[in-house]
Amino acid sequence: MNIFSGFITSRIVATVSALAVIAIGCAAGVWQLNRAEQKIQLGNSLAAKQQMSVLNANSSHLTSEDAKERRIVARGSFLPDEAIWLDNRPRPVPEGGQGNAAQSGFFVMMPLKLDGQKTILWVNRGWAPRNSFNRIDLPAIHTDSQVIEIEGIAFAHPGKVFELGQKGSSNVRPRIEQNFDLLAEAKNHQREQLPFIVREIDPNKKDGLVREWPLPTNGVDRHYAYAFQWFALALCGFLFWLVSGFIGYRRLRKNFGG
Repeated sequence: MNIFSGFITSRIVATVSALAVIAIGCAAGVWQLNRAEQKIQLGNSLAAKQQMSVLNANSSHLTSEDAKERRIVARGSFLPDEAIWLDNRPRPVPEGGQGNAAQSGFFVMMPLKLDGQKTILWVNRGWAPRNSFNRIDLPAIHTDSQVIEIEGIAFAHPGKVFELGQKGSSNVRPRIEQNFDLLAEAKNHQREQLPFIVREIDPNKKDGLVREWPLPTNGVDRHYAYAFQWFALALCGFLFWLVSGFIGYRRLRKNFGG
């Protein structure tokens, strides 16, 4: 039996614990690297698609694949009574921008009835701060009552957060939800709607909402730093197992005069 086999057979619990630490560290490190790669790919895709022509939601029936990550203009009127306030959303702060990214608030999802049509387009109008003491005391935002034109970027959804429990009733007002389900909204209201959402991009509109969206590559360096920490944890777990094994082996040899 060689020395490493002895390390394993004589210290089963320590070996299993070390393997668990190494496995968790490596898995978490790889996950962080994958997240960084996903953000880089999304950033590259968005940059490329921003050079393409702007789509018009009113003039053609766009599919989710047609519109994915493309710039879109839409003309219509908002339905403020049907707004959905997505909770636990951090304030969007672009690289080098001002603001506290740790500040919690809402994304305001609001249906836009396309002008001259019955079709609905869901719009992420922007971010609004949350009242820390009263969750249902919603911030004041301005919504135009007339037909307007908005411009934004098409996405499959406005981003998802971890959600516990069941989704609230669509009949309760105000509708404060954790996540937004486009298919569920179509089923609940039995109406035609476009198969994507649009994230409005005008940062200068004076309606009480923040639209300074960060680039998808924001936080890539942080993912690399987290990956390094997880891999370092895995390495430390292995080194601790190895060094403690050598120390135990030397002590055992000394006790037996080896």
